[in-house]
Amino acid sequence: MLSKNVETFIGCDAEYEDAQLVIFGAPFDSTTSYRPGTRYGSSAIRHESFGLETYSPYQDEDLTDYNVFDSGDLELCFGSSEAALSDIEERADIILNDNKLPLLIGGEHLVTLGAFKAALKKYPDIHVIHFDAHTDLRDDYLGAKLSHACVIRRCHDLIGDGRIHQFCIRSGEREEFRFAKEHTDLHKFNFDGLSETMEAIGDAPVYFTIDLDCLDPSCFPGTGTPEAGGVTFTELLEAIETVCRHNVVAADVNELSPQLDISGSSTALACKVVRELMLAILKNKDA
Repeated sequence: MLSKNVETFIGCDAEYEDAQLVIFGAPFDSTTSYRPGTRYGSSAIRHESFGLETYSPYQDEDLTDYNVFDSGDLELCFGSSEAALSDIEERADIILNDNKLPLLIGGEHLVTLGAFKAALKKYPDIHVIHFDAHTDLRDDYLGAKLSHACVIRRCHDLIGDGRIHQFCIRSGEREEFRFAKEHTDLHKFNFDGLSETMEAIGDAPVYFTIDLDCLDPSCFPGTGTPEAGGVTFTELLEAIETVCRHNVVAADVNELSPQLDISGSSTALACKVVRELMLAILKNKDA
């Protein structure tokens, strides 16, 4: 059984045995290729969540109506991507094997791979819904196969064609877009086609990964690789609700670098995304 963190995300102080959803943080950014700092994202989101209310006027739902457990941040080895991913996979395994839903807060996007491996073991027919500015489909980055620039390619290595669905993508090498045309379901720039994609997936299990740089840097500058032309918060919220009407079995939110936005508004936005994501998942699990 996991122990409760000293400081929890607001409203997420249920006991582990009662929890429907379990938060854990992965403060890792050792493969960041541009501006580092996402290792501070999970603790900043937890701390700054107390600037929010537990109630969401968007969804008319309240975190206090559900049981959410916050197990805190993992202590990860910054010198080894393999060791960090193994520790993330182990924590997600515990949560999934106890029939609870894991919500991973990064950290850079590579952390997704550890949690996804755990989810794949329990749900071999799983699909990936991927919101991001970047394709993350490089086979390697400067010779490294384990990189935030390669994380979705590594997921593809595990599940193959037809089960990775990418939205908001507006950056990547030409070869990544060519790879996507043959092997993934990539939607450029926005959420066009999301409803149709979710209808086609039906009741199949979904791993939902949100790289916050899918947002436009005008509303979310606090990230390591900002890309102009992103979506707004309200567009992201509508898309989250669309995905969560289906069978989300594990999820993550990643790529906040809080120190890159000294106003604190990027962290505040990330907190709200986490709250809305949890509520969207939980209300549909309860339905």
